[in-house]
Amino acid sequence: MLQVAVIRENREKTIAGLLKKNYKTAEADVASIIQADDHKRKLQVELENVLAESNRYAKEIGELMKNGKKAEAEDKKALTASLKAKGKELETEMAAAEDALFQLLVKLPNLPHDSVPKGITPEENEVVYEQGTAPQLPDTALAHWDIIKKYDIVDFELGNKITGAGFPVYKGKGARLQRGLINFFLDEASKAGYVEIQPPILINKDSGFGTGQLPDKDGQMYFATEDELYLIPTAEVPITNIYRDVIVKKEELPIKNAGYTPCFRREAGSWGAHVRGLNRLHQFDKVEIVQISEPATSYQRLDEMVEHVKMLLTKLELPFRILRLCGGDMSFSSALTYDFEVYSAAQKRWLEVSSVSNFETFQANRLKCRFKADDGKNQLVHTLNGSAMALPRIVAALLENNQSDAGINIPKAIQPYVGFDSIK
Repeated sequence: MLQVAVIRENREKTIAGLLKKNYKTAEADVASIIQADDHKRKLQVELENVLAESNRYAKEIGELMKNGKKAEAEDKKALTASLKAKGKELETEMAAAEDALFQLLVKLPNLPHDSVPKGITPEENEVVYEQGTAPQLPDTALAHWDIIKKYDIVDFELGNKITGAGFPVYKGKGARLQRGLINFFLDEASKAGYVEIQPPILINKDSGFGTGQLPDKDGQMYFATEDELYLIPTAEVPITNIYRDVIVKKEELPIKNAGYTPCFRREAGSWGAHVRGLNRLHQFDKVEIVQISEPATSYQRLDEMVEHVKMLLTKLELPFRILRLCGGDMSFSSALTYDFEVYSAAQKRWLEVSSVSNFETFQANRLKCRFKADDGKNQLVHTLNGSAMALPRIVAALLENNQSDAGINIPKAIQPYVGFDSIK
């Protein structure tokens, strides 16, 4: 959530940033926020004056009673009662004003970093890095949705029977490949200094609000109505919420956590040209890395996380590229996001497999996550997260890019984790 002080002090920059994120009512909403804040401040001054006057009268009443001036004291008591009533009225108005301001603030997305390119569509994202060469497959090459049937390693029909579309069943070497990749990603995170966390996969509303999923993505998450809990869209949410309402020690920063969880997305599409097979699911596995950082070094931390994901894809021997997302294609909470895409040779298209983001103080302000700076004052931290990595499209690319007449070759880096060198 944006801070009112930042909006007031940087009005034009705020409007420009919101417009870069394709937030079309930026100017009007910023004006409404400043107006609402002015109203709240006015009420605050009135309330403070009433309370000060009431306290002054209380002292005077004590002195009058002490000096035997009961009649004058009673007159003051009547005034005090009137002031107390006025104070309660102002407190009610203040609460309503604060809520009105809050409701305006929570609608605003985070402001983009200066390096974020202008644009609305994914086609306007900026390619900043590319590595590897796409394998040349014969015309007989299979897409992964045919490969999984050929080797009986992922079953969508069985998943549809058990649950519904978008909930596949992994079988045999398909299940072992999933488990092996998860362990590989977790081990690499541990080597990079991330402390492993196994969080709950259900969260409450406060947690959803803290990381920006609520109210922005309400309706896009699975909701357990009886207990008012949400199935997580990513491990970022419960892991980052560990630090909600926490003042961390400066010497503990950066805090680095990693965790594996299943992830759930209601907005996933149906069977079709670009969402077929493993390309888009309602449930999928992912290893997430999260950092809590000092503001001064957060972009250094972001670069570090980008290098970590680059290393993973290099070890998996997959051709990939990195995109700096344009303003209109970024998430609600992000200030700067890099997407990683691997090339799927059979589909002849790029598939997003990771997203690495710096949220600056946007999540921290919602979470009330702070650290004590050198001047002794509490400051908001910066929060960052990245997929390291999401499995479905990684698996799709591995199956497609490494296919041959003899079977599917497994990259050397994960052979010790899966226990085999090929799928036949």
